[in-house]
Amino acid sequence: MAMKYLHTMVRVKDLEASMAFYELLGLRQTRRNDYEQGRFSLIFMAAPGDEACPVELTYNWDGDAGLPSDSRHFGHLAYAVDDIYATCQHLMDNGVTINRPPRDGRMAFVRSPDNISIELLQAGDPLPPAEPWASMGNTGHW
Repeated sequence: MAMKYLHTMVRVKDLEASMAFYELLGLRQTRRNDYEQGRFSLIFMAAPGDEACPVELTYNWDGDAGLPSDSRHFGHLAYAVDDIYATCQHLMDNGVTINRPPRDGRMAFVRSPDNISIELLQAGDPLPPAEPWASMGNTGHW
């Protein structure tokens, strides 16, 4: 039986804040479907050149009282980045908390406005440990 990956869906509470967060990660909107009768929108966002692996942001126009604590989220999304230190600095400069800093030059975790855990992995070999990351502690959980 053939199978093809389509997308990962996450529910979002504040569409604008969530889209802005994923844009900080480098994702861009590739498709949007608004469903007036069902009162929801599906926004697909993907990294440039990786449009076949989008994240689907599902936004209910009338709110979603269970978010972000109803545990209908899953483990995490993971993205490879060219420079984990530059990526984390960019996110911090834009108000994103680095929950698990890249102390090892390899891996970091952040959370979206909807409390979805995002793993950032250094593409290729880990970078040499560097400050301030090497001595930065964890913030919250991921």
